[in-house]
Amino acid sequence: MTFRTPALSLAAVLLVFVPSAVAQAPAPAATAVSEKAPAPEPPAPKPAVTHHKITIGGATIAYTATAATIDLKNDKQELIGRMFYVAYTKDDADANTRPVTFLFNGGPGSSTIWLHMGSFGPVAVETADAQPTPPPPYTVADNPDSLIDKTDLVFVDAMGTGYSRIAGKGEPKDFYGTDPDVEAFAQFIQRHVGDNGRWNSPKFLLGESYGTTRAAALLDSLERKGMAFNGAVLVSSYLNAYDDFNGPAFSSDLPYELYLPTMAASAWYHDKLDPKPADLAAFLTEVRQFALGEYAHALAQGSHLDAAEANAVVAKLHRYTAMPESLVRNANLRITPDRFEKELLRGERRTVGRLDARFEGIDHDAAGESPEYDAADAAVSAAFVAAFNQYIRGTLKYERDDLYKPSNYPEVGRNWDDHHRAGFGRHDMPDVAEDLRDAMSKNPHLKIFSANGYFDFATPFFETEYTLAHMGLDPSLEKNITFGYYQSGHMIYLHTPARQQLKRDLARFYDQAAAR
Repeated sequence: MTFRTPALSLAAVLLVFVPSAVAQAPAPAATAVSEKAPAPEPPAPKPAVTHHKITIGGATIAYTATAATIDLKNDKQELIGRMFYVAYTKDDADANTRPVTFLFNGGPGSSTIWLHMGSFGPVAVETADAQPTPPPPYTVADNPDSLIDKTDLVFVDAMGTGYSRIAGKGEPKDFYGTDPDVEAFAQFIQRHVGDNGRWNSPKFLLGESYGTTRAAALLDSLERKGMAFNGAVLVSSYLNAYDDFNGPAFSSDLPYELYLPTMAASAWYHDKLDPKPADLAAFLTEVRQFALGEYAHALAQGSHLDAAEANAVVAKLHRYTAMPESLVRNANLRITPDRFEKELLRGERRTVGRLDARFEGIDHDAAGESPEYDAADAAVSAAFVAAFNQYIRGTLKYERDDLYKPSNYPEVGRNWDDHHRAGFGRHDMPDVAEDLRDAMSKNPHLKIFSANGYFDFATPFFETEYTLAHMGLDPSLEKNITFGYYQSGHMIYLHTPARQQLKRDLARFYDQAAAR
């Protein structure tokens, strides 16, 4: 609510009552008031602390949940923002040996609601597998695949999302960009570690999607500030924008090659391959070899490709992706992800999801060139948003007057500065492979786990493999990177068997990375 100053000002009222001599005397310059004093910054929201228990693998774990904010400050120690987080800490654990993991989604412009309510927190919302989740009521239940048995968990919302807000002297440019975002998270982690006595704890990062961009740069940034990490989990990675579709259709052949195995996996899932290979992993090894071999050679010829080689490549692209040969020819052998998502099930008047090709969508125009919406996103978003809002207020007892922002692309994403300074100069788009290489070189004990969904068109698994293989890492450090592959999409945990497998893989990863 806005309060306006009454027409009769306080100064005018005073003039009625002061003695005439004083009223006629010139006012000292120091007491003249021409501007309002800035309103004081409201205090930080009150933290909410609750206590819970969960049983994982037959063992009961007592833990404390803390929903709160941490103040971020500029070089003058002035408030510029408050970052919201929910921390889950095992009771009576030794902070010197108990790991702590900072988790975040990406966007830019996304809160961390997805990881928080779907992946490794103590609770998870139940969603339908590979189909739209029905409307409420939704079920939030204890998560048997939570990582709380291996590590304390701190879920953090990026500035401008969730309950994280710019405040005080803060401006959008202080947070909305590749480098400012990294610095904000670095300050948050330093302050959280200091406030909670965790400087000597084994430390991990877990980022998803653009959160992996942030994580890779954060590892290097915090290493430079004197904080070494034991490990990082990169879920559905986006590490080098230059390896993706970020130019004219014929400016680079590489993205077409790197997306091809995801197309093949999706065609395999929907039974569109004839014959359908029995072993998905072995089939995708074959497609990888074709993509960087025969296919790459053909694309490199451009308009000089001879007819015989073109015919052979068209036939293989049809066999691997189920795309009609006529479409492949008309597209000059270059199949974009959105065209594939529209075409694969066109005969059934269905599309496949971008975040997860297992999901099917319904467009009003079956003749269009690309899907009208992402079927995977539409299938689960309402469940996550409703479940979190009920959980944060009901179970965790955290009360706020303002609305939680699950995503905030209009404010954050559209104002994002992609420039990034690392390695050999300043890049126009985020390329954090150099940051990761630098962090791993300076800290040769740092372990990386790369988790990849086979049916993910947002961050295809072959692109991740390519980027990590081309960051110039010393061969002696290659063993520090471990890969996991799952029959799921971008949000790997949406498929329960994949989430269970990922939990087993991460349990081993934590045991190894946190060992002395």
